[in-house]
Amino acid sequence: MDIAALPRIDEHATLVAAPAGAVWDALGEVLEESFGRPRSARYARLVGVADRTASGPRPLARGSAFPGFRVADAEPGRELVLVGRHRFSTYALVFRMEAAGGGRTRLRAGSRARFPGPGGALYRLLVVGTGAHALLTGRLLAAVGRRAEKVR
Repeated sequence: MDIAALPRIDEHATLVAAPAGAVWDALGEVLEESFGRPRSARYARLVGVADRTASGPRPLARGSAFPGFRVADAEPGRELVLVGRHRFSTYALVFRMEAAGGGRTRLRAGSRARFPGPGGALYRLLVVGTGAHALLTGRLLAAVGRRAEKVR
């Protein structure tokens, strides 16, 4: 998948009071927990995601998958690139970690997606247009921050 060809949706960031290694570990754990829930599996079936079950290497690495996403690239402590597709969208979620001084890490989550056809347009309206995507991404980043800071 050519991620750069996907239209940009948004980017969210948070400052975490923990080093990049702890943020990386927390990110993997939170993603696995969040998308491994029965509710996520039901949603994955409903929209017809390509990757419906957890598979591949653990901790997350290139080729790992969990409902809704496949790891396209992974540089521990720096970047995690997730891709996915379903009936209404082809998408990527890119997490980047940058040193922010004082043992802190800036964690960014950038989303890109294409929503083809009338079904895709409606899906975009429901997910992005309502603010649900931004809300859920913010909650995900906050959960990663809490987990990483707790370990520290």
